[in-house]
Amino acid sequence: MKQGAEPAPGVLYLVGTPIGHLADLSERARSVLAGADVIACEDTRHSGQLLSSLGAVGKRLSFHQHNTRGRIPQLLELLSQHQSVAVISDAGLPGISDPGEELVAAAREAGRQVICIPGPCAATTALVSSGLPSGRFCFEGFLPAKGKDRRERLKAIAADPRTTVLYEAPHRLLKLIEELSDHCGGERPLQVARELTKRHEEQVGPTIAAALTHFSSHKPQGEFTLVLGGAQEPAAIEHDDQHWLEELNKLIHQGLSANAAAKQLAQSSGRAKRELYALLHTEGSTTDGQGSD
Repeated sequence: MKQGAEPAPGVLYLVGTPIGHLADLSERARSVLAGADVIACEDTRHSGQLLSSLGAVGKRLSFHQHNTRGRIPQLLELLSQHQSVAVISDAGLPGISDPGEELVAAAREAGRQVICIPGPCAATTALVSSGLPSGRFCFEGFLPAKGKDRRERLKAIAADPRTTVLYEAPHRLLKLIEELSDHCGGERPLQVARELTKRHEEQVGPTIAAALTHFSSHKPQGEFTLVLGGAQEPAAIEHDDQHWLEELNKLIHQGLSANAAAKQLAQSSGRAKRELYALLHTEGSTTDGQGSD
């Protein structure tokens, strides 16, 4: 094998596969999947057509949330035998909301090399096409199905100023949007994406209320990615000089010197110490005889 050639023996590859448009499969991903000794698939039947079209001849093993306990040791053993192992999900980047995460952690702990072959991901695809802020965002994936854990997560999401990305199945979508409306209000920005990268790609928004109206009359079909706008930061309260002068005098009455009072208030208020100290010397202000340090 040429130096640097892929797939290399004993290496675990996480390979991104198309979430819709088959042309999104990279040349590097094609090469790794075609040459891997073993290919762990979320569903071997679902991925069979794609792998056959690439001429992939590696052994195919199912790898999903219901067989991780037995399959991870088996895959680690194959890596120890210097076989190359590629992992794919039904669509997108393995390791995002699937058991690939556990396999990577186990492989790292066992000292095995792990390489990600980048590819499509519904979360980032929906995020960047939503028009909502992407400088800071939180990926929540699928929420807990019910109960206290779900309520607490929804409460936290409602208060988070970052954009939030969620996944949801079609039969639970309407319930989730209703819950978001209850926690966030109908006017919170929301884009609901489905069929990403496909011919009939759809984005429904621009608010929770609009999405709720749409899916109340259009039966949800397909897998959904929701991009929720963050909570607005509370507006800073603007105080006039008289307010800050009163606060300074309160601190001075508690025994601080004028200089120490100005310093302490500057730390909590965000105003410059020099500006605050100057207020103590304006006409009509009093410091009760407390001088500077």
